[in-house]
Amino acid sequence: MGLLMARESSNLLLDSLPASLKCSLMARMQLVPLPVGTVLCNPGEQPKFAHFMTSGIASVVTFMASGIGAEVGMIGSEGVVEAINLLGPGKTPTSSFIQVEGSALRIRFTELQEDIFKSQLLLKSILEFVQCHSFILSQLAACHGLHEIEGRLARWLLMVQDRVNSEKFYLTQEFLAEMLGTRRTSVSASAAKLQSRGLIEYSRGHIRILDRAGLQAAACECYPIVRDLSAGLRS
Repeated sequence: MGLLMARESSNLLLDSLPASLKCSLMARMQLVPLPVGTVLCNPGEQPKFAHFMTSGIASVVTFMASGIGAEVGMIGSEGVVEAINLLGPGKTPTSSFIQVEGSALRIRFTELQEDIFKSQLLLKSILEFVQCHSFILSQLAACHGLHEIEGRLARWLLMVQDRVNSEKFYLTQEFLAEMLGTRRTSVSASAAKLQSRGLIEYSRGHIRILDRAGLQAAACECYPIVRDLSAGLRS
């Protein structure tokens, strides 16, 4: 079932590999559905599987002792969620879970861990993705501390749209607040401002981007930086 289903979906990291290497990996993968809220990796634990996203979005989130969290990374079909775990024995302090419903090609983590040190090409692709994701993480960390919520919200919505390739998606206020590390009231007020300017429609978690150019103008300076970093993986 794994190989047959895998042929129906695409992952940019896998697509960048030579055909023989890609086929070898995909023969051992299974395409799995990922509903919203699915936990892929917990803090301090070695993942059981590695997930090459084929649709939807996984969020990488840091939670404080109070339970309040903030998103520090976002992974779509450009990469593998557990890539950082592949590089050594260190235990990640972050959680990874699905924020937009999708699917992934799943392989046992220990199996992929062995494979990357047998193939220079696979290791190179994983390292390039980890480097890019680390640069984006650094930019988002600065963004959370320095930019106003409205600009951050516009930036985040654009990042989501880039990965789901749709002007419509579903995200609750609670989820948005957690991803942006702020209060629901702040998210609600910022979303209302973007809506009043005709940039988005937002109702009961249903979001539609009406004016992408206008939303880009409203976004903080971090959006073009993370967009260009992500585009490097897609080129």
